[in-house]
Amino acid sequence: MDDKFKEACGVFGLYRIKEDEALGRSIFYGLYALQHRGQESAGIAVTSGDGIKYHKEMGLVSEVFNDEILDSLNGRIGIGHVRYSTNEANTLINAQPLVVRYKQGSLAVAHNGNLINAPELRKELEEQGVAFQTEIDSEVIAFLIAREHSENISRAVEKCIEKLKGSYALVIMTEDTLIGVRDPYGIRPLCLGKKDDSYVLASESCALDTVDAKFIRDIEPGEIVVINEEGIKSIKKEQKSSSASCIFEFVYFARPDSTIDGRNVHMARYQAGKFLAEEHPVDADLVIGVPDSGTVSALGYAEAAGIPVGIGLIKNRYVGRTFIKATPSSRAIGVKLKLNAVREIVRGKRLVMVDDSIVRGTTSGMIVNLLKEAGAKEVHVRVSSPPIVHSCYFGIDTSSRKELIGAQRRIEEIREHIGADSLGYLSLEGLIKATGLSADKFCTGCFTGVYPFGVPRQGKRYVFEKR
Repeated sequence: MDDKFKEACGVFGLYRIKEDEALGRSIFYGLYALQHRGQESAGIAVTSGDGIKYHKEMGLVSEVFNDEILDSLNGRIGIGHVRYSTNEANTLINAQPLVVRYKQGSLAVAHNGNLINAPELRKELEEQGVAFQTEIDSEVIAFLIAREHSENISRAVEKCIEKLKGSYALVIMTEDTLIGVRDPYGIRPLCLGKKDDSYVLASESCALDTVDAKFIRDIEPGEIVVINEEGIKSIKKEQKSSSASCIFEFVYFARPDSTIDGRNVHMARYQAGKFLAEEHPVDADLVIGVPDSGTVSALGYAEAAGIPVGIGLIKNRYVGRTFIKATPSSRAIGVKLKLNAVREIVRGKRLVMVDDSIVRGTTSGMIVNLLKEAGAKEVHVRVSSPPIVHSCYFGIDTSSRKELIGAQRRIEEIREHIGADSLGYLSLEGLIKATGLSADKFCTGCFTGVYPFGVPRQGKRYVFEKR
């Protein structure tokens, strides 16, 4: 139902000095804060130093775990994972963390991202006798580490990532060590926090807040952070390239209360709305946001435009995951199940409807129609990001170019398609300016087709393993 990009995963890791009976519960809280990054499966793996216990199932975090399960997940070290996948791989066998046994014991891996050279690495390992059990490239990472690990786990991880090409934010756990890794371009986010003598790794800082951990810093691109009984150690190699973090974290993926690479997401979206108003002003009576992703930018737009802001659309909080097959005949009811217009607010008004993005254009028109059916006089759509014209190869489930409305139609044609009275997109320059960071810090491939490194062109099924 959602015409939005889908993040692939969220990761969380926790290291305690002493045995903690509530370890699993703390990781549960961290995953709960990251639920927006993946709603199809969840898992937790823990260790007390003698083997790894884990539990993972399909469903939301609150559906996968109960008190009895969480009470059994005690220990000193643990990692967790929430996952989004496409339907082809939406099975339990592909849920994470991925736990493997090898000659040195056990290790667990949780991965956010996508390896564009996974097929080659997988073939190489299969020729060496590795029997894969899943369809995910995270298993490739696990076996590469296991193959390299003799005594020094950090060295094994170093050797492993030398072979990886693509995006990855990893939390890795052995029976005595917790490791966090961010790819050399920093495409996917990962941060470090601390509470008393405990260390926390998480995809977003909002998860640190949930477990009362103090944010220390973001893991740097290309950095390996090793946490064990000796303390915390950072391994950095000389960077051969500049960072290229995913700009869509600021557009849609991250929670507004998170800070990524030193910039608060809420403030970036607020500024994007203000710049959007400057670039695409319109004479209107009321600004509304498409909840929840367009809400913050709508506030910024209203302030800059000097137009009142209101709540014109109400979101049904109990409609989370898609549970109706997304056929053309079912999409309209799906939108109405998720959103409803406040007739008394929108009736007779010239509206500015602010949304963060339009991917396929399958629901924007339905929302516009919903508002006009409720009596809106005009609906002017404003989008706080540029048109999406290219697919992503780095851990986001995007449509092929033929399904991206921005790649197939001009802006005026998109306006006609969704039935808006006018349509305006924020420029890429405006979006980057809103983040407060420089353009060379981001991957903007979905807007420009320019990626931080070369990607295979054999098509989406080749380059994006179905998570």
